[in-house]
Amino acid sequence: MGCDTGGEWAANFAQGNNFSISINTNSKESADRLFTELPAGGKVTIPMASKFWGDYFGMFTDQSGINWMVSFKGNMMEK
Repeated sequence: MGCDTGGEWAANFAQGNNFSISINTNSKESADRLFTELPAGGKVTIPMASKFWGDYFGMFTDQSGINWMVSFKGNMMEK
């Protein structure tokens, strides 16, 4: 899934930061593993944590300037 820039995020628009890559995992452990490994050399913008909408979610920008969102929907059955 992808997400473009709009709303309150539009004021900080710069060519190249106007999209995010979103990964939804099958487990909290998978979300933690991806969130630990992918942002190496980048910057965490929202640490992984349970959010008010029910997901376990975090955001970061990797060393190439690409924005990422990682989430696990806590009420989904794990396989």
